Amino acid sequence: MDALAHDLRFAIRQLRNSPGFTLTVVLMLALGIGATTAIYSLIEGILLRPLPFNNPDRLVLLGDHIGGGKTLPVTPREIGTYSSASSAFSSIGGFGSASFELSGGATPEEVEASRLTAGVFPTLGVQPILGRVFTAQEENARQPLVLIGYALWLNRFHRDPNVVGKSIDLDRKSYTIIGVMPRSFEFPLQPGRLNQVQLWVPMSLTPDELSEQAAGFWGFHLVARLKDGVTVAEAAQDADRVARQVMRNFPVAMSAIHITGDVALLKEQAVGNIRPLLRTLFVAVAVVLLIACMNVAGLLLARAIRRRRDYAVRLALGAASRIIVRESIFEGLLLSIAGGLLGLAFAATAIRVALHLLPGSMPRVDSIAIDAGVVVFALLVSVVTGALCSVAPAFAALRTNLTESLKEGARAGTGAASHSWLRSSLVVAEIAIALVLLTVSGAFLRSLQKMRAVDPGFRPDHVLVAEYQIPLQQYPTDASASTFEQAVVDHLSAKPGIIAVATASSLPATGLWGGSSYTVEGVRADAWKLQFAMFYTIRGDYFHTMGIRLLAGREFTVNDRSDTPLVMIVNESMAKHCWPGQQAIGKRIHAGNPKKGWPWATVVGIVADTKIGPRDEPDSDQWYAPAEQSNALFGADASRMLSRPAGGYIGLRSALPPEEMTQILRSTVAEIDPVLVLQNVQPMTNVVSDIEAPRRFNTDLISAFAAGALLLALTGIYALVTFSVSLRTQEIAIRMALGAQRGRIVRMVLTSGAKMALIGCVIGVCGSLVVSRLVASFLFDVSATDPLIYLAAVMAMILMTLVASALPARRAASVDPLNALRSN
Repeated sequence: MDALAHDLRFAIRQLRNSPGFTLTVVLMLALGIGATTAIYSLIEGILLRPLPFNNPDRLVLLGDHIGGGKTLPVTPREIGTYSSASSAFSSIGGFGSASFELSGGATPEEVEASRLTAGVFPTLGVQPILGRVFTAQEENARQPLVLIGYALWLNRFHRDPNVVGKSIDLDRKSYTIIGVMPRSFEFPLQPGRLNQVQLWVPMSLTPDELSEQAAGFWGFHLVARLKDGVTVAEAAQDADRVARQVMRNFPVAMSAIHITGDVALLKEQAVGNIRPLLRTLFVAVAVVLLIACMNVAGLLLARAIRRRRDYAVRLALGAASRIIVRESIFEGLLLSIAGGLLGLAFAATAIRVALHLLPGSMPRVDSIAIDAGVVVFALLVSVVTGALCSVAPAFAALRTNLTESLKEGARAGTGAASHSWLRSSLVVAEIAIALVLLTVSGAFLRSLQKMRAVDPGFRPDHVLVAEYQIPLQQYPTDASASTFEQAVVDHLSAKPGIIAVATASSLPATGLWGGSSYTVEGVRADAWKLQFAMFYTIRGDYFHTMGIRLLAGREFTVNDRSDTPLVMIVNESMAKHCWPGQQAIGKRIHAGNPKKGWPWATVVGIVADTKIGPRDEPDSDQWYAPAEQSNALFGADASRMLSRPAGGYIGLRSALPPEEMTQILRSTVAEIDPVLVLQNVQPMTNVVSDIEAPRRFNTDLISAFAAGALLLALTGIYALVTFSVSLRTQEIAIRMALGAQRGRIVRMVLTSGAKMALIGCVIGVCGSLVVSRLVASFLFDVSATDPLIYLAAVMAMILMTLVASALPARRAASVDPLNALRSN
């Protein structure tokens, strides 16, 4: 132990005597270890940390495969059927999305909520920190009860321990608070930090929701806990059996629809889509760390070579080789641990900043933190990094030649030539690894550029949008909701500076899908296939407001009322899909399958395709109906009672500044309903930016890693070339004394750098081809092996290597042969 302590003190003293070297190495390692730790904290928080439920690996989500197509949620009727007929699950709970206008005692606000059956909380195995959960009897009795989230309890009720039993107004109806959920509780699992659910109320399905008319509404979800010993595959077989029973109970109008059960682990549904991206980011940041390690290894190797005379003296005096190796390892470990601690601080800062920049599609954001597991990871990476970086100098120390090293002038000659292959290998490796990351970054940048060049089908500039939901208590019928919406359109249209106004059930670029099945006139019932199209109900001058081009026919007018023939407008994709090679104007469609018997609507216009999500998604079929006719399309009466609050979007186009448009919108809505809360009031350009944020975030992060890798590689190449040139000072002096021109010396150094660059680029291109499989799924309209990207990356790396070699080459050419030879 005394020997180890002595070696440790010696290593500290050596590093203290070289503050410039120590600071450079520590900063390099801090950058690499810090970036790696930051990405690992994302992986640990999102992928590795268990969900905040009891035994979460046994939790699954149930859904339906319709016609062999994509997976959908379940219908209201299926909730009861699965609860009574399934045998693979120990408990099942149903849930659906909702939002409420929260008022009473404070400023009204719109709060995200979830409707739950009483089985959800036992299935998840979670209890409130205050109060209790509701029972099945209370749910069936439709009692107005609510559990609130920890954040709501903290911010609105200031952690009042007596909050249980108090009343709050939700959509202007009184509810009793019966419990407060834990801080870690999050359900349903929503991506991002915005719009997290903070209210949970009994589902209490209404007669309308359980009616035959709602049998085809796939808008609810089921969470279940697998019985002990039951696998997911066995549960899927049980779900298929229940699906067959569901089909037997379908109304006659739905008899043509075939469904199969779907079972997926809850965690996979929550984080499965983000796993490939996080793996790619971790590989990218590992490349940065690897380059940093190579830089440090090169600097430590250079330091060891410069100290070889000192090593030789100590060995000649009887010092054991293992002592010198141990000192080298201690130096590397001290440097890496210092770099790791600094990198940990850097990672903590980066995470705090990143939490505000992460795209809304990132799940489990609240779980991301620098916790004990992340700290242990950072320290382990530091130790491993220090050990790996110490290999090169330890190798140099072991290969010290006593005779050569003790000769006069050995420190300036070429006695270190035996290590030249190692130095060259480090340079080649840095070039190759940096090239891989550069090609990946180039592919991501080109992909982003391609996406931005796609026409979204609408003009988001000078458009302000807002979400609204009107409370069921005050607007209980379709007619009352329609009156409100028309008043909003009329009042806003009368304001000065407003060009166009509309309300709609959905908007482009929101990523929200509201599909409806349909039947084209002329298709036989036995030949009908289930297909969906995005369905919009619109009011006002929607197409002008959103800047959507009319390609044929006409737009809706005030004459398209509930008592006039039903009309519809389709987008270009739907027109081509339904009537290939024909004129779509005048054709007819009705909602639902052929057995529904709902009224026909005539196509009166064709508009351009608009992107439902980001611009890198394919176009989809879309059809529009005037709001006054939407109920008739689905066989409903405009005076019917609503089972859920009505809502949608308000859009207005104006040349006014966004702040002035916002003030006009809020004040106008307040004239109609003074208490109504508008959500997400923002320019449409922000909506587009938010939906495209994931691709932009991926590109920015990969590009940042590539820039860091290039900077580290440039620094490392410059340092190693400079050191190599310094070792050849005597050789260069002799060449110049024998008549070599300075230009020839410059070319010699640059040629050496170019050779290493070419070798590194060849290896890097091979590595890029291997990595291309990993990144191909993240690209849009760009090949991961695009030759132009590869060529640009290779040229950039060669140029960078030549630039890094240029200054050492100039220094070599400026050597005074006489002084150089005299000093040696």
